Amino acid sequence: MKLKLISCLLTLVISFSFASNAHAIVIKNTVEDVAGSLTGTVTDKADGKPIIGATISIPDLHTGAITNADGKYVFNHVPKGVYLIQISYIGYSTFNQKVDLSKTSVFDVVLKASALEAGEVIVTGVSKATEIKRSPVPMVAVGKAYLDQRAASGNIIDQIASLPGVSAVTTGPNVSKPFIHGLGYNRVITLQDGIRQEGQQWGDEHGIEVDQNSIDRIEVIKGPASLTYGSDAIGGVVNLISPAPVPDGKILGSVQGIYGTNQGLLNGSFRLQGNNNGFVWGTVVSAKEAKDYQNQVDGRVFATSYKEKDARLMVGLNKSWGYSYLHASVFDDEQSIPDGSRDSISRKFTRQITEDGATTIVPESELNSYKIPVLHQHVQLYRIYNNSNFILGSGNLIVNLGYQFSHRREYTHPEAGDIAGLNLHLTTYTYDVKYNFNLGNDYETTFGVNGQYQNNTIGDATDFPIPAYHQFDIGPFFVVKKSYGKLDLSAGGRFDIRSFKNSAAYVDTLGANGFPQLYTGSNPTGTPNVISQFDAFSKTFSGFSGSFGATYNVSDAFLFKGNIARGFRAPSIAEISANGPDPGSQIYHIGDRSFKPEFSLQEDLGAFLTLPNISASVEIFNNDISNYIYQQQVLDASGNPVITQGYTTFTYVQSKARIYGGELNVDLHPVSWLHFENAMSLTYGENKGNGGPVADSLKYLPFIPPLHTHSELRGTFNGGFGNVKNLYAFVGFDHYSAQNRFFAAYGTETATPGYNLLSAGFGGNIVNKAGQPVLKLFIEGTNLANVNYQSNMSRLKYFDNPETAPGVQRGIFNMGRNISFKVVVPFGFNGGKKS
Repeated sequence: MKLKLISCLLTLVISFSFASNAHAIVIKNTVEDVAGSLTGTVTDKADGKPIIGATISIPDLHTGAITNADGKYVFNHVPKGVYLIQISYIGYSTFNQKVDLSKTSVFDVVLKASALEAGEVIVTGVSKATEIKRSPVPMVAVGKAYLDQRAASGNIIDQIASLPGVSAVTTGPNVSKPFIHGLGYNRVITLQDGIRQEGQQWGDEHGIEVDQNSIDRIEVIKGPASLTYGSDAIGGVVNLISPAPVPDGKILGSVQGIYGTNQGLLNGSFRLQGNNNGFVWGTVVSAKEAKDYQNQVDGRVFATSYKEKDARLMVGLNKSWGYSYLHASVFDDEQSIPDGSRDSISRKFTRQITEDGATTIVPESELNSYKIPVLHQHVQLYRIYNNSNFILGSGNLIVNLGYQFSHRREYTHPEAGDIAGLNLHLTTYTYDVKYNFNLGNDYETTFGVNGQYQNNTIGDATDFPIPAYHQFDIGPFFVVKKSYGKLDLSAGGRFDIRSFKNSAAYVDTLGANGFPQLYTGSNPTGTPNVISQFDAFSKTFSGFSGSFGATYNVSDAFLFKGNIARGFRAPSIAEISANGPDPGSQIYHIGDRSFKPEFSLQEDLGAFLTLPNISASVEIFNNDISNYIYQQQVLDASGNPVITQGYTTFTYVQSKARIYGGELNVDLHPVSWLHFENAMSLTYGENKGNGGPVADSLKYLPFIPPLHTHSELRGTFNGGFGNVKNLYAFVGFDHYSAQNRFFAAYGTETATPGYNLLSAGFGGNIVNKAGQPVLKLFIEGTNLANVNYQSNMSRLKYFDNPETAPGVQRGIFNMGRNISFKVVVPFGFNGGKKS
């Protein structure tokens, strides 16, 4: 019944949106009252000449334009109201200003040449588009240019994993989970276009099911201050944003290819978008595959290959009443499952060939092929979602509805390759409705409610780490912002309710084909070989979260900000109900149904300086968490790991915790074309226990990134030479300190030595006589010194034989030297003529 109801609501919103164009004729006078046009000219402050190709965007309306040969732009049928307008062009300071479109129809802008393109705008977690520097909430954003220049990254999360305060827990080159200030898994919400990404986030080796080629922008909120997303955002939010609609009258597209030398990565993508009088559409189709990666210690690392196919389609309307977009996408990934097993003498990788554990050495021909082995995971995620923004009265009604179906299979039987060890079906319906308006004297106010309904079922499988369950979330919230001259204030609150219910389940240990078989319904434990796997369980969690912050702009060059926020997170299904092996993570999980929800109190302070030849910032944070949930390994009385059904056993526990640290950024640009960028991130995680002294082996939290510094010397030559424009080149140096503050108890983690990595890259555009790019080239080299290292955030560090010879460095090392080549061939049509 719930499924049908949400489907009907989704259909109603889409139908209403697409019907609104016809309604405009009927209610012509009403539309004229709320719509108008905006035109203007963008010129250079130094010489007054028009700037050709500048981008003008209105983020809240998802619309944009590009200046023509006279530096002019035009927006037709824009709704009346106050909106932030952003104008940007390479080599100039980004211009941001709120404009009342009910009073202004002509808006001319003068841009000033600058080496610093400041003024980044964010739309995630705010009522209206907001300059990052004016928001008290710690956040960072990167755009298409940043992502293009990181072609070596194997997935979308790796492309931002070096941002200050951001890291990733990895299980090989194509499985990365975002961490923000030492918090990840179900503590960080990943969004796509504002819609929650749901795909068994509790799993260690469960990556983010998003095509990196379909993302043009990423916005990151650090900490629990985002009140518009609820439980699971206690660590922060990562919003992956797909391409914005192209300007009216344009059809634009591109074909791109990426090749990586280390894995033989082949990544191809086709993109096409159009806009005809507000009817917008777009598609992205991608495919990539890679062999096992290699390094000097391990050679090629068996079972790190993958194959991925992706497709997405968007159709929508941009009209005077607002906009509405319907998206549909499919993600299909076959991913190898490494276990680190090796021949004890030669240390060559082995693969399992029988159910009883017999192995054979993997031949070099298989390591150097694109073949996916019998033991692998197959993950499919289907999405349909709608983003709508309706101009309603003096405000905006935003409606985001989504449907997702995640099908995860992990094949773990070498003699029965078609039988899945893990087979999970997760159906998720998300809803998000909010109204933005000005209350009283320019108080920007948002009231809303959002949440989700989930249904997780188990298909034919032989391993059962979590039960089938239902989950329902609901959370009303409000946010208020107000500016008093140089002072910007923001406050809000939220109350979340999450309900779980899982059914009892039983396992016949000698079921069909000799493999375990799951039963639900009546209790059959009286039957031989049948045991209880999951008890029936239901639980409701609730909690309040809130935030208050301020930004004070001392001058145009200097500001400081502070924020205090209380976060809430309900335990995940794995943390309260797990009782079984997850073959991909090589772990037998045990949950605890007595868990309480997590609550955090985080304080953030930051200061920001922007001068013509230097920009700098320092941010510090402190986060105290009660009922913090983490995993620890289980040992027997002799101190040896407990093995359950062939897997290392881990149990979830709770305690008090504190995570604190900060980021420092300094960007020197003595001349317009040269930047010397420097960043440092430091995060400490302490286990405070549950009263009384804490043993040394217990006093640190797991998966806390070490001190990381990044220095980069970058030159940009926008004018270029002849037909080669927008040239750039950089040399980067990353230092990762040793991580000696690790969760040592029960052998859960080990120390990680420090290491240094060298990178470099260059690229540019080849343009035609009209100055339009006909080919874009990006080349990036990572780990150029071919350093042998193990990242503290890599789970492969712990994958090896149960016992190794003395003096052998256990675990798998990270990728060696890799050089990536990315070529993009853009094309476009304007008024039926190729441009």
